[in-house]
Amino acid sequence: MPQSLPADLEWRCDSAPVPYRAALQDMTARNAAIAEGTAQELIWLLEHPPVYTAGTSSNPAEMLDPQFEVVEAGRGGRYTYHGPGQRIGYVLLDLKRRARDVRGFVHAMEGWVIDTLGDFGVESWRAAGRIGIWTTDIDGREAKIGAIGVRIRRWVTMHGFSVNLSPDLSHFAGIVPCGIELFGVTSLERLGIAVDSAAWDAALQARAASFLAALERPCGEEAA
Repeated sequence: MPQSLPADLEWRCDSAPVPYRAALQDMTARNAAIAEGTAQELIWLLEHPPVYTAGTSSNPAEMLDPQFEVVEAGRGGRYTYHGPGQRIGYVLLDLKRRARDVRGFVHAMEGWVIDTLGDFGVESWRAAGRIGIWTTDIDGREAKIGAIGVRIRRWVTMHGFSVNLSPDLSHFAGIVPCGIELFGVTSLERLGIAVDSAAWDAALQARAASFLAALERPCGEEAA
């Protein structure tokens, strides 16, 4: 772990796919333990076997073709897809130790992903009224390359973000991703950029200290 990261934060990278239900169980237990002060904070990077997850705002009409298991995630948001080639970041942090600013946490996490994509030459951005990370697809249209979904219990965060490195994009056709029908989904691979999980994880880790530092101050006008 780089010296710039807190010694009491665990940075975990799994190379083998982790079943979604198992990850959710582990994450829920860790969230509670952090809140009790009996476990370290955790940033966990991993992939799942193909699965659709349902957030608390999911609309059954947006489940178009349940090709894979559908799991109630307990996070905010709607339906999303996880599968091989998509890197997940579960971020379990105690906001009581920081600025206690939920909006600032989400904004900082989005910025962390955007800055890391920039390290691979991909310009991406937030879009007003649309959750997630957006970029220009190969057809010149705007498309989603990363998803955001969080839950906060007793000021401890859980869930986090996903970024499409090289997933099978046809799997997204089973749902209306995050409830947004007018825009497509893309990946680094589709954009002609080959990035494996190890390279992505290393790039994220290089920017992790800056992400954590951003949580020390309340979200200001710049996050509007």
